[in-house]
Amino acid sequence: MDRTRIIEDFHEGHCCNAYEMFGAHFSFEGGEGVRFTVYAPHARSVSVIGGFNHWDNNANPMQRTEYDGVWSVFIKGVQEWETYKYHIEDKKGSFLDKADPYAFYSETRPQTASKVYNPHDIHWTDRKWMEQRTRCYDKPVSIYEVYAGGWKHNGEYPYTYGMMEENLLPYVKEHGFTHIEMMPLNEYPFDGSWGYQASGYFSVTSRYGNPTEFASFVNACHREGIGVIMDMVPVHFVKDAFGLRYFDGEPLYEYTKKEDAESQWGTMNFDLWNEEVRSFLISAAMFWCDVYHIDGIRIDAVSNLIYWGGNKNRGTNEGSLNFIKRLNWYIHREYPSVMMIAEDSSDFPKVTASTLDGGLGFDYKWDLGWMNDTLKYYEKDPIYRYYEHSKLTFSMAYYYSDRFLMPLSHDENVHGKKTVIDRMWGSYEQKFSQVRNLYAYMFAHPGKKLNFMGNEIASFREFDEKKELDWFLLKYPMHDSFLRFFSDLNHLYQKHSALYERDYAAHGFRWVDADNAKQSVYSFLRFSDDETLLCIMNNTGTDYPVYDIPVNKAGRWEEILNTEDGIYSGCGMINKDPLKAVRRQVKDDVLPYQITIHLAPFACAWFCYKETEKSHPQG
Repeated sequence: MDRTRIIEDFHEGHCCNAYEMFGAHFSFEGGEGVRFTVYAPHARSVSVIGGFNHWDNNANPMQRTEYDGVWSVFIKGVQEWETYKYHIEDKKGSFLDKADPYAFYSETRPQTASKVYNPHDIHWTDRKWMEQRTRCYDKPVSIYEVYAGGWKHNGEYPYTYGMMEENLLPYVKEHGFTHIEMMPLNEYPFDGSWGYQASGYFSVTSRYGNPTEFASFVNACHREGIGVIMDMVPVHFVKDAFGLRYFDGEPLYEYTKKEDAESQWGTMNFDLWNEEVRSFLISAAMFWCDVYHIDGIRIDAVSNLIYWGGNKNRGTNEGSLNFIKRLNWYIHREYPSVMMIAEDSSDFPKVTASTLDGGLGFDYKWDLGWMNDTLKYYEKDPIYRYYEHSKLTFSMAYYYSDRFLMPLSHDENVHGKKTVIDRMWGSYEQKFSQVRNLYAYMFAHPGKKLNFMGNEIASFREFDEKKELDWFLLKYPMHDSFLRFFSDLNHLYQKHSALYERDYAAHGFRWVDADNAKQSVYSFLRFSDDETLLCIMNNTGTDYPVYDIPVNKAGRWEEILNTEDGIYSGCGMINKDPLKAVRRQVKDDVLPYQITIHLAPFACAWFCYKETEKSHPQG
């Protein structure tokens, strides 16, 4: 380790591996022990206190190094899992006891001390996965978003990392998801923040086990072909006295002006103009990729990175924009197969364009406009959907401006919004028909997919971090058949390349009929290099025993999914036999043929073209 190079990069805001120098590291310096290093430029003095010295403020004073603002000390005999803090004297002579900003592990809340841990002891067997991993632009991505403390409980306690390895992983694989996205697993003091108000950016939360057990979970996911995405929050951090706020007695990680420093969430905004803060956060992102082999990072609240306080009227925060471009550029340089995902509610352009082309450099952006329009549409009484028809067509008007991911996340299941199924219009049975329709539409729409845990069992209860999912719902036929539907949907999505191969190419999608507002029926085609797939949606309670749909190819069209199939508790009005396309009476060079189908109320059906001779579908 070149300490001089690390500290130079650190002060310049370009350090990707600050965690290799700062924090607690096992070392042999006249005996086995631990070297503690901390950045506290405004401190008058610093010492290390912990269980190994009986929390004696004077036992292990740190020395100010030749590097600006850096303090360090080697303490012989310190063992792994020992607790510690930094005892800091500020310029006014007051004393602060602070957790280590670079700690690899921490005490379980409500305790707040850091713990010594050696990440070099982690054993990995995922080399093949890591070598073959990509950013999945032309691959299926169906993400299962998980709050670790609320998936399943063992008695009164949430599942541990080990239990998730034994239970969550096989569940995800069985039901056809490709990735697990963990809501923040950095350390955090308040359960109600779900991890989005972080205190330890390098410290995997001790709520569910230790770092070795978490690494084992990730390793097992890779063994089973499942990617792991982590939430990260580089916008703000907790105000708690043991944390980063006024770390050495003065603003260090936060802005100096109160109006900029304090966030809308009752937390502190990171000063992303500060080069050392940039290095801290870039290194934190790199740490999860390096130490825990994470496959993707989802950045929370990007609109608050783009604009001051997330308020467009205050203008763009250029220092923050430079930080996010730098973060994405370095991640892709060091880990070119890691996905960077923006949770961005703004209309800021070029979020997923390369930083070399003036973009922010993300790989994917959550399409929150699609999410809002879609849920508002399905809430409407079908009688009035005629007037809302464009809500389901508008997404394709802007879709190719960025690389979008379609989310129905935890944010759509909390704060009185109701869960996804409960937002559907109508009776109990009608809600199920329409939510099946919604998900079939979602998976046929271009873009990668994300669903929050519980969506797949049609949970009616909003997310509560203190409770596990309502697994008892699977005792009821409608919920049990819905899980089967969701599983089939995921497996079909992975099986049919037309649903993902050209997600971000304009020749991968074509409307068949985007304008049938009178009947609230939509139809479109999806293409890959060797497959054509038709999706048709009926969004009213009217049935059509005979319905003609234009198609681009002669030959057989086979129904591969119908949301009203009896196996999904639907009405059973499906198309069992392959359908032969015949030439239309109306001259149409783009869609010269048609098939005639049965279209049930609230049904969404997928048809796959089957070649009758050696030819290739044209996209």
